[in-house]
Amino acid sequence: MIPIDVDCYAGYRGEETPRRIRFKTHTVTVQAVLDRWLSPDHRYFKLEGDDGDLYIIRHDPHQGLWELTFYRAVEIP
Repeated sequence: MIPIDVDCYAGYRGEETPRRIRFKTHTVTVQAVLDRWLSPDHRYFKLEGDDGDLYIIRHDPHQGLWELTFYRAVEIP
């Protein structure tokens, strides 16, 4: 797991939705939230970035930590 910083928007129900993922060297703006799901200890988000790449990140609400769990670069033909 790779620790990341995430900027979120809290909707009208108070649920946080990722808007930007910040890595050490660059920032990715979230273009679309493709899926979201809960596990007993984490909240997961499947995201498409403004770079066209696919990210799955997870949030531990008890510790306030965000981690990148999966990354797939867009395929260039």
